[in-house]
Amino acid sequence: MLKFALAGNPNSGKTTLFNTLTGSTAHVGNWPGVTVDKKEGVYKKCGEPISIIDLPGIYSLSPYTPEEIISRNYILDEKPDCVINIVDATNLERNLYLTTQLMEIDVPVIVALNMMDEVTRCGGKIDAAKLEKKLGIPVAEVSALKGAGIKVLMDKAYAASKTPRKGSTVLKDSALAHLINDVKIALAGSGKVDNPLFHAVKLVEMDSLEVEAHKELVQMIDDFKAIFTDNTFGADFEAIVADSRYQYISKNFSCVLTKPTKAEGALTKSDKVDRVLTHKWWGIPIFLVILFAVFHLTFSEDLLYLGAMGAIPETFVSLEGTFYEGMFGAGSIHSPGVILFNFLDSSMGGVSEALAGAMEGAVADWATGLVVDGVLGGLFAVLSFLPQILLLFLFFSILEDSGYMARVAFILDRIFRRFGLSGRAFMPMIMGFGCSIPAMINTRTLADSNERTATIRVIPFFSCGAKLPILTAIAGAIVMNFGVGNADIITYSMYVLGIATAIVTVLLMRNTTMRGEVPPFIMELPAYHAPQFKNLMLHLWDKLKHFVKKAFTIILASTIVIWFVSHFSWGWNYLPDAAINESILAGLGQFVQPLFTPLGFGSQLNAWGWVFVVAAVTGLIAKENVIATFGTLAACITAGFAADEALEGIDSVVQMITATGITVPALLAFIAFNMTTIPCFAAVATAKAELNDKKKYHATLLFWIVTSYVVGTIIYVIGSWWWTSFLFAAAIALAVFLIIRNNKHRKCPFRKYKKGV
Repeated sequence: MLKFALAGNPNSGKTTLFNTLTGSTAHVGNWPGVTVDKKEGVYKKCGEPISIIDLPGIYSLSPYTPEEIISRNYILDEKPDCVINIVDATNLERNLYLTTQLMEIDVPVIVALNMMDEVTRCGGKIDAAKLEKKLGIPVAEVSALKGAGIKVLMDKAYAASKTPRKGSTVLKDSALAHLINDVKIALAGSGKVDNPLFHAVKLVEMDSLEVEAHKELVQMIDDFKAIFTDNTFGADFEAIVADSRYQYISKNFSCVLTKPTKAEGALTKSDKVDRVLTHKWWGIPIFLVILFAVFHLTFSEDLLYLGAMGAIPETFVSLEGTFYEGMFGAGSIHSPGVILFNFLDSSMGGVSEALAGAMEGAVADWATGLVVDGVLGGLFAVLSFLPQILLLFLFFSILEDSGYMARVAFILDRIFRRFGLSGRAFMPMIMGFGCSIPAMINTRTLADSNERTATIRVIPFFSCGAKLPILTAIAGAIVMNFGVGNADIITYSMYVLGIATAIVTVLLMRNTTMRGEVPPFIMELPAYHAPQFKNLMLHLWDKLKHFVKKAFTIILASTIVIWFVSHFSWGWNYLPDAAINESILAGLGQFVQPLFTPLGFGSQLNAWGWVFVVAAVTGLIAKENVIATFGTLAACITAGFAADEALEGIDSVVQMITATGITVPALLAFIAFNMTTIPCFAAVATAKAELNDKKKYHATLLFWIVTSYVVGTIIYVIGSWWWTSFLFAAAIALAVFLIIRNNKHRKCPFRKYKKGV
């Protein structure tokens, strides 16, 4: 099968093109030896099936980041049949820098001019035929977002793959052309090197990988340096090569681009929007409002009151007398997230009841308990929250794909740079809303090792989808049992608490044990655009597969184990549900329970209070296990209180509240503890691999434990005794004052950002 590699700058539309080409055939793995994502798929509309490999987004082929090394080594070692270079047409000259490097490799290359529709919309024009002639390689105009020009691109790429190609360089007229040619001849003469031109250019740049591989030729370059004079860069050959590339691009390719004509000082639509969304004072409040709107649409019980809907009967909305009674609301309309949750929760409840009825009398009671209460009770307690998880992930994907999240990093950089933290660190933090694992991997883009370590430690505080069932179930139970607040406001507040905890702790680290210079923040802000429906659905499909796979592996195994240890005593005698307090699980929970007294779910609770400690511990395996544990144990507690039926989801938490006597501040502390403590095992393993230092890894585990304990204690203490808030406020104010005083003389490195057309 032919192999085509996709190479391009970050934000050039490479991933969008990959999804358009491969669709449902795409799958994700890891590159050998590293944890960077490797995406592969198959394109089936050419003369033969073509394997498409999506290389990591890079700006050059220099070995500065793992992504650049991976892309470079793949092209050089795996020798793909063609490299499709995705070029952001709205930033043509900057994107062509990578193109000039790819052209130096002996591999067929085709340029995909992406976002051509955006260039035309803004009044610009690119002469693709003229660009193709000047580059000497095929060029195709495409719009990956709209799927335009894809067949023409792939037909050209397929044709190019059938003809061998020798590398060429734009450095033939540079001051180093003679040296590059001599090194190339020496490399080719050795007979041991493929792609001699590419290796020659990199060796002249004193590329670390090339110097190590060709030590015998370094003297040739040193001799040339001895007689070389350059008033601009001296003997910095890497800078000379980079400058020569940009000069060539500006001189030879600017003529193919007709820039849009606009009145002096006129602003693009993106500029006008940014005047509001990235405003010095209003940027962060707007972000918080947008975040609240997302949570309101996902979790609100009262999105729209029936009185505002005119003549629609309340009985019609409430589905009174049906199996799905209350799904849409009663007196008000629920948010889409709550409606979907109610639908799935009711459906799963019906399955559990039907299965329990079918098994009653036909099998032993313990078998019914294991299947209905142990397995289905735990699984359904988690799966019922799947619609809200997917909806929240959809909203975050829209914000990310539209270009807004990049602005969030920019406005945060403006504030926190003076405290020793760059906006670049907030990009992986924000990714933590999806999953901590890729977010931790993305910290490789941070140059300072201390900033990288600090960022990895706080990423779990940006609650991923796995923690959402905890927030939703407990927030709903607080409203249902105590009549306090609103579920969406409680959930939103807990997310904001996680963000605030991350910011406070990372700033504290960067100004105490992990000092370091703040590197310059150079970032491209892509033009705003509407996300592609197909890409959003592919994101949701990946999330759904991951969640369901975890539910029927890790969570399923955990619920079975929990059921067994909660139904056997230390002497391995089987216990009925009502005797769960004599079980192995209860003994372990009661032993550890006093440690959590300062957080409100320790010794002050009733006999059943250990269930909260057990749930928190099982959450260390996978955060979904917290609610799965509640779902499994709810049946036992229900039996102990002689209730009519086992309860799942929010109802299972209400049962826990009734049985233990836990308070609202303690419930909020329980949420905060689970949000900020040691993440799931997979995230812990990723942190260990990324830190690559035993001392830092152990310190990180301790950091998570201490932070979660302190945050949970603060919430419980303030919630129980409001006047203590003044003491904590004074301590925080003192810490901020000392940090500002300590940093007022620190030099603030420059910050810079670029925008598309």
